[in-house]
Amino acid sequence: MSTEEHAAPAESRIIGRAGSYSKGVARRQEILDRAIEVFRERGADGTSLRRIATAIGVSHAALLHYFDSREQLLVAVYEHAESKRDTATMYGDSISALDVLVKAAMLNLEVPGTVELYTTLVASSLAVDGSPSHEFFTARFARIRQELTERLTAEQTEGRIRADVDPSDTAALLIAASDGLQIQWLLEPSIELQRTLETFAVLLAPPS
Repeated sequence: MSTEEHAAPAESRIIGRAGSYSKGVARRQEILDRAIEVFRERGADGTSLRRIATAIGVSHAALLHYFDSREQLLVAVYEHAESKRDTATMYGDSISALDVLVKAAMLNLEVPGTVELYTTLVASSLAVDGSPSHEFFTARFARIRQELTERLTAEQTEGRIRADVDPSDTAALLIAASDGLQIQWLLEPSIELQRTLETFAVLLAPPS
C-alpha cells in the first residue's frame, strides 16, 4: 500500500467525518483551512456549504462527504481555528489560569470574525439539544472549566491566589467574564478587554 492508502489514525473531537484514509484526512484539513479564510473574508453569512465548496474548488457533494450541514461545518471551522491557537497547550503550566484566558481572548480579537462566529454558534447551541453546536460547546465549556479549575487549585496550593475562593466557581466566573466582555467588545470596540480581565489578578491576589 502507498502512504495515502493507509488508514488514518483515530482523532479526538472530530466534527463531521474525518475521512477514511490519510488522503481524505488531509483533504478535510485543507477544506477547513480554506473555510477559515472564506469566513474571515465574508463572515458567517457568506459561508453556506455551496459557497465554501465553490471557494475551495470542490463540488457541493464533495463537501457533504465530510459535513452534513452548514452548522456542522461552522462548528468544525471554529474547532479547527481554536486548536491552532490553544493557549493552554502553547504555554503549558508556565502561565496562570487568568493569563491563559486573557491570551486566548486577545488572540480571538486578532482574527477577524472569530468572536462573531463564536457568539453565533453559542446562540445556536442553545436552540436545539443534540445539535452539532450544542454537543461541541457543552463539551468545550466542561473541558475549559476543568482545565482552569486545575490551574487555580495549583495556584492556591502555591499561594499565588487567595485561599478563600472556590476554584471551580472562580473558573466559571472567569469564563463568563471573558465571553461577556468579548460580546461587549463586538458592540463597542473601545472596551479595554485585556485590562478589564486583568482586574481579576487584583481580586484573586492573596492578602499581603
